[in-house]
Amino acid sequence: MTLAGCSVTVADPEYTPPPPLPALEQLKQAPLTDPAGFAAGEDVLAFVTADRNVVCSLTSARGPHLDLPYETNNFSDPDNQKLATVPVAHCELAVYPAPAAPDVGDDCSGTGLGYLGGAALLTPSRARYGECRAGVTQMEAEYGPKGTANGPVSKLRVLPDGGNLERNGLRCSAYRSGVACGNVSGGVGFFISRDHYELISAKGKNVQTAPAKALKTP
Repeated sequence: MTLAGCSVTVADPEYTPPPPLPALEQLKQAPLTDPAGFAAGEDVLAFVTADRNVVCSLTSARGPHLDLPYETNNFSDPDNQKLATVPVAHCELAVYPAPAAPDVGDDCSGTGLGYLGGAALLTPSRARYGECRAGVTQMEAEYGPKGTANGPVSKLRVLPDGGNLERNGLRCSAYRSGVACGNVSGGVGFFISRDHYELISAKGKNVQTAPAKALKTP
């Protein structure tokens, strides 16, 4: 009787995997995902990460009004039709870091609101983390510490790790247990995860990283 030869692959104990790509390089190099399964309204793409910590939309804004499938909004109100329509990427987190002091972009004067983390916005020229808000985001309401796991976010499709979606020149990719969104040609973007975030500005391609400090549900 003749026995066929076989081989066994043994992992190299000295092998060190390469570090993850920087956010904009990830967006540039990762193959684009077919957007067909991520449509969430007219000319809107939306997804949630596999760990249900981040939800994002590649969508449009008219002034401060965003066309989001998971938040009540006034994007389509007749009074806002006269405003210029701009492509944006918007994300919310269930568990998230607080904004670093230099990134608090609004004093929320006269609104009675606080500038809170848990939301990121990208326009073709600027990335921002945090917003004037009272209470929790929809993502936090569904998947935060006191979440119900029931609502519009729960109905969205998962973008697998390494997936990369594009709409109107902006891209978002799920990687590093978070999401990177950016305007690759403009050198602007952000990376967000449950324990830190990065803002990338076109001026000198600077990256500002906030340390890990997750907030609890208010």
